[in-house]
Amino acid sequence: MTSVQAAPAPGRTGERLDGARLAVLSHRFEAIVRRMSNTLARSGRSGVLNTARDFSCCVLTAAGEVLMTGDSPPIHVMGGPDLQARSMLEFYPRPRAGDAFLHNSPYHGNTHAADHSILVPVVDDDGVHRFTVLAKAHQADCGNSVPTTYMASARDVYEEGALIFPVVRVQDAYADCADILRMCEMRIRVPEQWRGDYLAVLGSARIGERALLQLADEVGWDALTGFARDWLDYGEARMEAAIRALPAGVATTATRHDPFPGVPDGVPIQATVAVRPEAGMIEVDLRDNPDCVPSGLNLSEASSRTAALIGVFNSVDHTIPHNQGSFRRVRVALRDNCVVGIPRHPFSCSVATTNLANRVGNLVQRAMAEIGADMGLAEVGSGMSPSEAVVSGTDERTGAPFVNQIFIGPNGGAGGPAADGWLTMSDLGSGGTLLLDSVEIDELKQPIVIHRRRLAPDTEGAGRHRGAPGLEVEYGPLGGTIAAIYANDGSINPMMGARGGLPGAPSAQLKRERDGTLRPVDICGPVHVEDGERLLARTSGGGGYGPPHTRAPGAVARDVREGWITAARAREVYLVALDADGHPDPDGTARLRSRQASSAG
Repeated sequence: MTSVQAAPAPGRTGERLDGARLAVLSHRFEAIVRRMSNTLARSGRSGVLNTARDFSCCVLTAAGEVLMTGDSPPIHVMGGPDLQARSMLEFYPRPRAGDAFLHNSPYHGNTHAADHSILVPVVDDDGVHRFTVLAKAHQADCGNSVPTTYMASARDVYEEGALIFPVVRVQDAYADCADILRMCEMRIRVPEQWRGDYLAVLGSARIGERALLQLADEVGWDALTGFARDWLDYGEARMEAAIRALPAGVATTATRHDPFPGVPDGVPIQATVAVRPEAGMIEVDLRDNPDCVPSGLNLSEASSRTAALIGVFNSVDHTIPHNQGSFRRVRVALRDNCVVGIPRHPFSCSVATTNLANRVGNLVQRAMAEIGADMGLAEVGSGMSPSEAVVSGTDERTGAPFVNQIFIGPNGGAGGPAADGWLTMSDLGSGGTLLLDSVEIDELKQPIVIHRRRLAPDTEGAGRHRGAPGLEVEYGPLGGTIAAIYANDGSINPMMGARGGLPGAPSAQLKRERDGTLRPVDICGPVHVEDGERLLARTSGGGGYGPPHTRAPGAVARDVREGWITAARAREVYLVALDADGHPDPDGTARLRSRQASSAG
């Protein structure tokens, strides 16, 4: 079976809008999504929501087309909300006002079981389904058999253990279906935290519903229907024009995920990308890849599609709207029962938003760089190192259990044709939208002490535009023992550069014993850290773009002054000589680079 992502065009109904009115209504829809996001950020109970902001909000048409996504992690809102909304219509063809549906099934359009979505149909006074609003929030605990929402070692969904909700009605006529909530509270380890997060996600979706109903009272449903049609057409026209300006070409790139539980040799994957300017289309083919594996690494269909789309949209004009109209210009070919395709139940998709999704998106943007100069990107740092672990245990300060994902050390961003890598990118799927935790807040919320967080010099992928370096993070428990569960990648197979750029430094995970000695720990947790011990993480550096010896000497000197790289690396890798004051030495640099040119010749 093959899935090709190409959404149908919306119906030709509603008012035809002029450019000014289209712009005004686009901002009104953006404001609705922003209100939804603010609701979630202010009312979410777990740190993964109210601190890191690992959530997303969007508005879809009644047919399930992504209309407005706002400032959301791209892995959540590009190639999946449409699948979720269509699953809702499959199970509930006539949604009613007051309905709300809980959806986290990776087999029915969601990303992975840890992302709880609430879908609310927006229904007018005549009972006509007009739009759907969706709020999605990553959970600190989703009922897995161990205290984490990422269970990379799970051989199947049964060992994973998460509660799976394939579009389950949790509100009817605006009233909670209490039996569903009781099931969650009996299975989830810190139920009052989950209940608070559930109310935050539900409230976010209801805010979106109310705002759309108010907007319809103001301008009329015909105007909103016309806006949806014209906004999607505008997105498609922008994307088509951008693709027609690109060079034609086909490239196949390959990579390998590090060895992992269930896949002792790692997972080799490849992507073939074709840019077809004459047709205004980009095609991404992921079918020539291994079958699903006995591990939580398998991608859901939503994550496979979205990862490919992220790689494409990272390579074109960033002002193009991310909506179903622009998505029509990208075809993603997937295969049934493929590790980066369409999973078969009961294969686990526990880490479908991170590890292999990052690898797929990186392959696509690196292929775009191979097809044409000054486009695409190198590879973004990948993997969930211990600096982004789910930590759990009993807080000896209160005697209460705790479970939360911390975000205290992101991966480095990729170098590109116009800029250096983004330091706090985290990973390709989050797109830099997740916030870095405050040390003080994390220490207040969990019984941990963060002893160190700093840049790791010389870990950037060197290039004309360098990747961002990795970070070094070291933390441990404040009394008692904590369990840290993570799912790292990139400690063996680092993030590659593009167009002559070098790879970023690999990640690393170690434990500091009580006597100060360091020893490596498994790439995949859990790791138990006792009082007096510490967990140390070095995150992945991003790949560089373009040959390092073409980087401007002044930029290299600035990197040395600011501590990104050492003077030795400036000389040996970038071929830049510095004088005693740390400024570029033009003659010395010319000699170093002429030797490089002679050697290459």
